[in-house]
Amino acid sequence: MISTLPKKGHLLIAEPSILGDVSFNRSVILLAEHNDEGSIGFILNKPLNYTINDLLPEIDASFKIYNGGPVEQDNLYFIHNIPEIIPNSIEISNGIYWGGDFETTKYLINTGKISKNNIRFFLGYSGWSVNQLELELHENAWIVTENTLKNKLLSKSSNQFWKEKIIEQGGEYILFSNAPENPTLN
Repeated sequence: MISTLPKKGHLLIAEPSILGDVSFNRSVILLAEHNDEGSIGFILNKPLNYTINDLLPEIDASFKIYNGGPVEQDNLYFIHNIPEIIPNSIEISNGIYWGGDFETTKYLINTGKISKNNIRFFLGYSGWSVNQLELELHENAWIVTENTLKNKLLSKSSNQFWKEKIIEQGGEYILFSNAPENPTLN
């Protein structure tokens, strides 16, 4: 049963039942868009072994790159909490913004005006066609929650994020919080 309906700015927490799913196992996703045409989100807790400087040598920073999801993994996306200095940003909610002028963003990073707590970069995104996310919710693949961290979400460590969000759900979820990521290796 769906307790909270998804909307732009909410978090999707992968149910423990989607074990083995390479893309979404133990994922926490920020919904950047949710409307009649589908949904778009970014996985917040799957850092890759790249920094922004590895992908764009003209940017002098070692900000981590995250796996945003399985769609368009050859494209770079970013979310941030500083729309006042990044023009053309689109508000997601709770003081978190998507994209904006990339040339300005590069300049601001290189001049030290943007820190890793202000911005997060992703390769790819998570996408759902019309009604696809609702179907997955009815199949108990996701838990929908509000983003209680608001714009501090970007400074949240990704290491234990899924576990923390699962524990917040209480009840039987607490048991899953300490289960091994791959039970067959136990």
